[in-house]
Amino acid sequence: MSFDFLKDKHMKVYFIGIGGISMSGLAAVLLNGGYRVSGSDAKNSKIIDSLKAKGAEIYIGHKRENIGDADLVVYTAAIPKDNPELLEAKERGLALMDRAEFLGHIMQGHKYNVAIAGTHGKTTTTSMVSHIALEGNLDPTILVGGELDIINGNYKVGNSEYFITEACEYKASFLSFYPYIGIILNIDADHLDYYRDIDHIQETFEKFVKLIPQDGYLIGNHDDPRVVKAMETTSCNVISYGIDGGIITAKNIVFNEKGCATFDAYKHEDKLFTISLNVPGKHNVLNALSAVAVGLIFNLSSDAITQGLTSFGGAHKRFEYKGVKDGVTVIDDYAHHPVEIKATLSTSKNIKHNNLFCVFQPHTYTRTKTLFKEFTEAFNDVDELILMDIYAAREKDPGDINSKMLGDALRSKGIKCINVSSHKEACDYVKGKIKDGDILLTVGAGDVVQVGEMFLQ
Repeated sequence: MSFDFLKDKHMKVYFIGIGGISMSGLAAVLLNGGYRVSGSDAKNSKIIDSLKAKGAEIYIGHKRENIGDADLVVYTAAIPKDNPELLEAKERGLALMDRAEFLGHIMQGHKYNVAIAGTHGKTTTTSMVSHIALEGNLDPTILVGGELDIINGNYKVGNSEYFITEACEYKASFLSFYPYIGIILNIDADHLDYYRDIDHIQETFEKFVKLIPQDGYLIGNHDDPRVVKAMETTSCNVISYGIDGGIITAKNIVFNEKGCATFDAYKHEDKLFTISLNVPGKHNVLNALSAVAVGLIFNLSSDAITQGLTSFGGAHKRFEYKGVKDGVTVIDDYAHHPVEIKATLSTSKNIKHNNLFCVFQPHTYTRTKTLFKEFTEAFNDVDELILMDIYAAREKDPGDINSKMLGDALRSKGIKCINVSSHKEACDYVKGKIKDGDILLTVGAGDVVQVGEMFLQ
């Protein structure tokens, strides 16, 4: 495997943040192709151990001298401009490339690129498409934004023309991609630290669909009006899907006691097959329909599609069952946007339980501030909300927004809510209140999962 943009296999590529869920997959693709790879990260992890075993040279901590004899330095949009390794690379005049541009070049080495975009559901849908492709023996290269059991991690390096990846809209990074199939799951307001407003987001998705070649395919959610609008702007083949309408639809939907759906998939008025999911929620019926469309484009058998979807039990941190203790079911979910939170809580309602205790950790100051009103309307389905401090992620505290402000607003709406300042405080509070038959749900894109893990221990 070789890539035209890398002059020769003696080149050394350095990844700043190599242990990240997306960067590690790119590093693995290069290692598999025989390239020299080095990089750094803030802390050690299983992912870093795996890359080291494949031959990568990795440093813990960011220092100028780590760059060494690198020829190309790859960085993510989240890396601050004062990162010492980034400064060193610039001062030495080394070739620099951001992660999205680098991924776009990797995609050019494949013919059948599937890029899964949307504000919510990218990781789950990428996982579903991957399961179908693996069941159909396509031997794809896979980059997924979560850990997936079937590939024992967050990436798989295949030896075929098929490439499956998430396409993140943050800072318009997916505009560097080369999709043969583009999927748009939904379009909502998010990443408002970069986008002006929802119209700016809409415009960016419409630019994304124009990247698909005329003989390629756009798969779009018919039930989302903004996605429908984006579908109208492309000249490639379009396949719509939905519950309320579209070319690929779901009928006769029935949910089991765990909230997982069985339904009949139709193309126009013709029944294709019956699908039984092992991930809960109505939103996952929609995600599965988009994956069905991919399977049909690639002419995969009905068995490959249905068995691929049935075998998918969820990516880690996506409504993941963590365990049961004293009759309390503990579930963790990555939801960090009000729309995602509503979907997660709606899914929880389909599971037999007494009371639902939700520990929520807001993710980034910008998102909390710009979607403040939406957050105050997202928790109507909880019996009690335990609200943690804002997880800063890539941001610094601006001083004009905090978790107590959100808690006060929720309490004024009649939501039973308490603010806590640590994982231990959250766990101790829950232990004193929760009973047999209740659900403990930890929600957020930060490290809130630790609360549920502490409870189980």
